[in-house]
Amino acid sequence: MPDIVVMFFLLGLVAGAVKSDLQVPKATYDTLSLLLMLTIGLKGGMALHGNIHWGLVPELTGVALLSAFIPLMLMPVLRRWVRLSAADSASIAAHYGSVSAGTFAVALAYVEARQLVVGSEVTLYLVAMELPAIMVAIALFRRYQGAAVKESTSKLWHETLTNRGVILLAGGVVIGTLYGPFQGEEVTALFTGAFKGVLALFLLEMGLTAAQTLRPMPWHHWRLVTFALVTPLLLSLLGILVGTLVGLPVGSVVILAALAASASYIAAPAAMRAAIPQANIGLAMLASLGITFPLNVMLGIPLYHMLIERLIS
Repeated sequence: MPDIVVMFFLLGLVAGAVKSDLQVPKATYDTLSLLLMLTIGLKGGMALHGNIHWGLVPELTGVALLSAFIPLMLMPVLRRWVRLSAADSASIAAHYGSVSAGTFAVALAYVEARQLVVGSEVTLYLVAMELPAIMVAIALFRRYQGAAVKESTSKLWHETLTNRGVILLAGGVVIGTLYGPFQGEEVTALFTGAFKGVLALFLLEMGLTAAQTLRPMPWHHWRLVTFALVTPLLLSLLGILVGTLVGLPVGSVVILAALAASASYIAAPAAMRAAIPQANIGLAMLASLGITFPLNVMLGIPLYHMLIERLIS
């Protein structure tokens, strides 16, 4: 049986497919996403409490370089095979190089349920992989456009670094690291204890949104649909390779593979709207949220785990 939180995603997907009047109010969804990101940050920070060391530097550098490399690899494919404009190619490359906090949460619940060994620093992967891909994709687009695009780099950095996801994740990590699992237990226990419940409701909304994105089925975008189905598996192999090279435990490699295979649907759309207004964000959301996210949540994470077990054993 899949993890119970995945069943909530399927429930939302089915409800959306049959055009049910079920909906999660926007204010509730915003609250759930805030709680989810803050809780992920706190859990990671508490695990890091007393475990910070210089050995994290090469590991996090490798993870950040992986994120930066993905747009360089995907941009030519999106331009030549998917046949998208430079703006849309850069936008989608940024979405796939950046990461999905929802996919991370599902992967974290998966490895915890199976009691796999996980490094205390895995939450930092989210922070390390959020920004490099966005900046590289924008640089690629600017190079293609030449002098036509003169966006302020400082403004872009500000918008990217101060979005709510980065603030809550980084802030949660700092608070969790300072107080650990016991000093702030009267507050942190409330968040960590409700983690799976919040994740289940968040995935219910994601299922509804994914069904809406796929209605009607975008057959005329078959190249993009194929890209969104095939790319996660290929990117997961890069994540497995990097995780193995830096000597991560199995649970951490599963999470890194899932993150490499994921596509952002929160930070990247906001950054792309500001930096590349010519890009069609709807195409990026179709690929990332409509196809890649369901694929990872329902099939991808167990598949990546199976691949890792076979490759490592």
